[in-house]
Amino acid sequence: MVIQIPHTALDKNTLFAVIEEFVTRDGTDLQVASLKIDRVLQMLEEGKVVLVYDEESETCNIVSAEHYSIENR
Repeated sequence: MVIQIPHTALDKNTLFAVIEEFVTRDGTDLQVASLKIDRVLQMLEEGKVVLVYDEESETCNIVSAEHYSIENR
C-alpha cells in the first residue's frame, strides 16, 4: 500500500535527506542536485508533487500530485 506523507510532517533535515536521495538516484552530481532539491521543495510546497511511502518496499518516493490522485481513485 502506498500512502501520502505530508511533507510538513517531516523534520526539515529528514525532508532534505529524502529529497536529496530522490534527486541523486540517477547519479546526479551534487552541485546540480542542490538546484534540483530546491525545485522539488518548491514543487512540494506548491502541491505539484507529493511525498509517498510504499509500505511493501519500505521506500519513499516523490510523484506528481496528479499521478498520485489518479492512482488512488
